[in-house]
Amino acid sequence: MSSQMVAAPAAIGRRIQGIVRLESLGVLVGLIVALAILSPYFLSVSNFLNILLATAVVGVLGFGATFVIGSAGIDLSVGSVAALAGVLGTKMMVQAHMAWPLAVLGGSAVGLACGLGNGLLVTRASLAPFIATLGMTSVARGLTYIVTGAVAVYGVPDAFRVLGGGNVGPLPVALLVLVGVALAAHLLLTWTRLGRYAYAIGSNSEAARLAGIPVGRFLVIVYCLQGLLAGFGGMIAASRTNSGQPNFGVGLELDVIAAAVIGGASLFGGQGTILGTLLGAFLIELIRNGSVLLNIDVFVQSVIIGLIIWLAVGWDQFRRRRLTQRRRGGGRVQ
Repeated sequence: MSSQMVAAPAAIGRRIQGIVRLESLGVLVGLIVALAILSPYFLSVSNFLNILLATAVVGVLGFGATFVIGSAGIDLSVGSVAALAGVLGTKMMVQAHMAWPLAVLGGSAVGLACGLGNGLLVTRASLAPFIATLGMTSVARGLTYIVTGAVAVYGVPDAFRVLGGGNVGPLPVALLVLVGVALAAHLLLTWTRLGRYAYAIGSNSEAARLAGIPVGRFLVIVYCLQGLLAGFGGMIAASRTNSGQPNFGVGLELDVIAAAVIGGASLFGGQGTILGTLLGAFLIELIRNGSVLLNIDVFVQSVIIGLIIWLAVGWDQFRRRRLTQRRRGGGRVQ
């Protein structure tokens, strides 16, 4: 494979990602202006704080989805895994009297174990990511109800609220956590072999294999990362309510996938950015928040999110075809 053949798709991918970030930012600004006009409560400090706190969970899970989708995979189990991690992490505090930072690590480890299971099912059992993670969705949700008896876990220490609802000066801890995880994920995606190999596998797994990349090993790592972040996100959510809620995360995978796709991740693999996913997560929560302020039914909100996914994927395909045709026709793609 020549360097020109490799460079052309990479150039198209970079061009698309840059366009997507600008489009997402433009839509974000337009939506903020519209909601500010339509609702007098939208621009309040407390309302923006609620949006940021909600973005923390979707964003953290979305960063993991960026790696998975970038490798041309999908993880439908993130909501159920987050719920399982949340209830087991809170049980560690209530029943084992574990200090809350250790319980957060424990809950994250639960997510990591689920991610490992997904990765092994995809690589060793050769299951399609859709089927492997769909099965994990059912297993994790079932375990969540089994260990809790479908009853919320209460009695966690008040100090646990710091993670999801505390402040450092004027800044929410959850926002600082979101920024910290975003920076770490960005560095991992752009400056390490994991990020480069995930993109290479997503672009062409067979070519990546022939180039000497251990595809199976890195796919397992990618799904482990997604699971770890799902577990950590579940603990952030548990901290917000100071309890472990077995019903948490139902439908959360839709928001997570939407955030990554809106932010420029292609379901065909090979592209996506952490900044784009962060913008996508904020946009999703902005839509949900605005829908509540405008008294839009919760079921209509789900319809809106689904339509956004359709539009984002359809627009991504259109951009790819247009840029590819322009290049074939002699146009210059930078």
